Amino acid sequence: MGGYVKVRVAIIGGSGLYKLLEKAEHVILDTPFGKTPRIDIGYFGGVRVAFLARHAMPGSMKVAHEVPPHRINFRANIYGLKKLGAEAIIATSACGSLRRELEPGDFVIIDQFIDMTKSRTYTFYDGTTTPKELLGVDKEDLVVHIDVTEPYCPTLRRILIEACKKVGVKYHERGCYVCTEGPRFETPAEIRFFSAIGADVVGMTNVPEVILARELNIHYATIAVVTNYAAGLQRKVTQEEVIEIFNRSMKKLVKVLEEAVRNIPGKFTCECDKAVH
Repeated sequence: MGGYVKVRVAIIGGSGLYKLLEKAEHVILDTPFGKTPRIDIGYFGGVRVAFLARHAMPGSMKVAHEVPPHRINFRANIYGLKKLGAEAIIATSACGSLRRELEPGDFVIIDQFIDMTKSRTYTFYDGTTTPKELLGVDKEDLVVHIDVTEPYCPTLRRILIEACKKVGVKYHERGCYVCTEGPRFETPAEIRFFSAIGADVVGMTNVPEVILARELNIHYATIAVVTNYAAGLQRKVTQEEVIEIFNRSMKKLVKVLEEAVRNIPGKFTCECDKAVH
């Protein structure tokens, strides 16, 4: 632990949330998979929280949008948060909408994912390593097959839904997130295909983050912000538009996160923390 005070709750996000915490200290952790980006540890909504900017450069105290989605070191990020003691992670994500009823500015509490990525590392159990020391169990298996029938923590999802209700934002209780490799946006043909197979929103960061969290027995949920209609549903998709809509939604998102963090229970009744035992 390196002398750091343990944190039960972590938030993973992007620009607009970099100054989320009060009285924050900054740490960079070494992991078997490389260094983490800077992790902020401070107070949010009266709760001690860790914040990690997923697109920040590993090993750097600078926090900026510098690492494209397909180059993010997801294993180092999740391992580092677990090393700090994180039992629950709330992730934020910008996404494109595949459904007209999911409008820019809406929030979606993701409940399923479809993985269309190509080159990422999806597991801690790759046949050569095992995160046994973090799990605190006598687990020597080099290959583990986790159940992802319910990939996102039902407890955290319920808390996020209640937070959206209380804050008064427009939200959708369910949504299937198709994760693409990036960094390019999708073609209209791809979007038609994703829609046909059941996806509701599209993004580039949720996989393998959600899988790795489950492998370390961490409760994980995602609140996605719809920033645009996907290719073919509007004339053109631009990075500037995505950033503008996300930033416009930021104040509401912060209020939802603050309400959610305050209501994370001391003990969970779901089975997310027993995925590997």
